[in-house]
Amino acid sequence: MSETVDAPCATPVAESPSLVRHFGWLQATALNVTMIVGSGVFATIPFMLKELPGPYSLLGWLAAGGLMLVDGLIWSELGATIPGSGGSYLYLLECFGRDRWGRLMAFLFIWQFLISGPLEIASGIIALEQFSTALHPAFKEFNENHTISGKVGTWNGGEEVQTLTASIGPTRILGILVVVGLLLLLYRRISTLGKWTMTFWLGVLGAIAWILLAGAGYFQSEVAFDFSGDAGAWPKDFWLRLGKVMILAMYSYLGYYNICYIGDEVRDPGKTIPRSILSSAILVCLMFVALHLVMLGVVSWKEVTQVKPDDINLPAVVMERIYHGQWAATLMSVLLIWSCLGSAFAGLLGYSRIPYGAARQGHFFSALGEVHPVLRIPHVSLLLVGALTLFWSFFDLANVINALLTTRILEQFIGQIFGVMLLRRQQPNRSRPYKIWLYPLPCGLALVGWLYMYVCAGWPFVLLGLGTLGAGAIVFLIWSYYAKSWPFSRVAV
Repeated sequence: MSETVDAPCATPVAESPSLVRHFGWLQATALNVTMIVGSGVFATIPFMLKELPGPYSLLGWLAAGGLMLVDGLIWSELGATIPGSGGSYLYLLECFGRDRWGRLMAFLFIWQFLISGPLEIASGIIALEQFSTALHPAFKEFNENHTISGKVGTWNGGEEVQTLTASIGPTRILGILVVVGLLLLLYRRISTLGKWTMTFWLGVLGAIAWILLAGAGYFQSEVAFDFSGDAGAWPKDFWLRLGKVMILAMYSYLGYYNICYIGDEVRDPGKTIPRSILSSAILVCLMFVALHLVMLGVVSWKEVTQVKPDDINLPAVVMERIYHGQWAATLMSVLLIWSCLGSAFAGLLGYSRIPYGAARQGHFFSALGEVHPVLRIPHVSLLLVGALTLFWSFFDLANVINALLTTRILEQFIGQIFGVMLLRRQQPNRSRPYKIWLYPLPCGLALVGWLYMYVCAGWPFVLLGLGTLGAGAIVFLIWSYYAKSWPFSRVAV
């Protein structure tokens, strides 16, 4: 008895040029850090302060940082054991079985990625557009006068009605040009891309270093740790609020595993991938806590909470306060734009390898597995992710950050926790260049942490995440039926 092969759309790509292993530890760490330090850390602090007062909101960074470290151990073992393009797609497929449940898990990951991946990159582009209005008052006025917005839909978010809008204007056009420019930049050999990654990384670290060094000289501990008044009292329903702050913090941390998506292009992945993940996780956790303290030691967190979170550019306000001039705020805005560029660059580079990895394995459209014959990059997949990023960049994403993260929690993060345990049980003798420290304790801690955040997100986002996965499962069954693959494989005698 034998099974028939999948339909032509699911045929693995053959006779295609292979990728080049160029990324070493330093470049891999730079890629992770650049992906993390985009707009997230600068945009989320005002939202965090709305949930927990300034001193208490630091606990969100620390708790999410702890979760990032234990989850990073899981990514490290999977990345070192199964190095290849696609990251989570490849891990879920291998851990749950290539011929059965692994096909479903991998498909669902690609399904949610086609929503959340480009959405995450687009959020950095939208932040870049917002930062650009601070470059000059005249440009801000011009953008406001020539922007057209429309309501796409509304839904009950629990405490208030939330609205999703789409808009077009000068800053949106700027965002389109930025994405097109990044795609042209990414149409290079991987050796050239490694150099560009280092360049963006230096720019990101320059912005952070300026804030830390300048802010340290003006830091006032009584401002940063101001517990006075009713606003500084221990908040009610602390644990629910802490979970919401952790979601914002983890959104800012996303990307500590970015190197796993280009495992085929990493030198000595058994050592490079774990070292880069843990190094970048520790580095950004320390940086974000320091940034939070320094900025709120210059500008009172009580002052920040008096303004709508999406109406304040906190780093620019800090620089203007320190140097008593608009020039400092403008220069900081330029650096923030560069930071967003770096994050989008790293996101497009890493996420473009996910559909490519699926196609190479024969579980997605074969065209996406093509490698450019000269540049040796997955150019078709890169263009697809770029096009989806352009689409999402027209929307207002502030109200769907929770949905973005909760969609990933079940299929990607929790899926990988069970996946690494299944792989150890089913393939105990498999070569593992890196093993999780104190296994299985980190797996249990990561599971508790992700479930805690998932519940704290609120029922509308929980239902949205479940609905997205349910729809993906239906599409998978339809796709499998026409592809004649599991669970609809035709058996011939």
